[in-house]
Amino acid sequence: MVQKAKILLVDDRPENLLALEAILSALDQTLVRASSGEEALKALLTDDFAVILLDVQMPGMDGFETAAHIKRRERTRDIPIIFLTAINHGPHHTFRGYAAGAVDYISKPFDPWVLRAKVSVFVELYMKNCQLREQAALLRLQLEGSGRSAGGESKEPAGLIAELSARLAAVEEQAEALSKQLGDESTDAAAVATAAHLERKLTGLRRALDALEPGSSDGHNGMN
Repeated sequence: MVQKAKILLVDDRPENLLALEAILSALDQTLVRASSGEEALKALLTDDFAVILLDVQMPGMDGFETAAHIKRRERTRDIPIIFLTAINHGPHHTFRGYAAGAVDYISKPFDPWVLRAKVSVFVELYMKNCQLREQAALLRLQLEGSGRSAGGESKEPAGLIAELSARLAAVEEQAEALSKQLGDESTDAAAVATAAHLERKLTGLRRALDALEPGSSDGHNGMN
């Protein structure tokens, strides 16, 4: 069963957090509140998030400083950050947001539909990556099992390979559809790049799985 993705909402004003929750509730994911940069960093210590919506103007640690801390941590550096701001000081201010590691920079008041659509892209990419990690873990177990059976009676569990192949095919189909959707809509470059990276990982996993198929010259029978 695929678990829901977590989305971190960071804003010092409760009414803004309520508004974000109302907009994003339709995505049916887990929304986590943080009322300060410090609180956001604490949440990131224990939980994995698909995307972070981060207010720029906050007392104490502002959004730029919070993003800098997030990007310095190995555990969190790859989490997409969408900056939300009520002010617009021109290109320099926007550049500072991107320099801090944001994948997008949205000025308030924003279009709820656009924000929800942007967040949904990163949620979907996160879910596909989670599925890919699960398939990779199963494949690793299969490879280890194949290694243990080398030199003895063949113990190739063909049923498991077939199941892995079917699961991977489903993820490949979904990833291909998502990449096409991103290309057609000319969405954020960061989202397109993330989708391309996901497809490369899927290709590598497919090659490794194909090598385990009975009769493959790269299978474990050829490793002995």
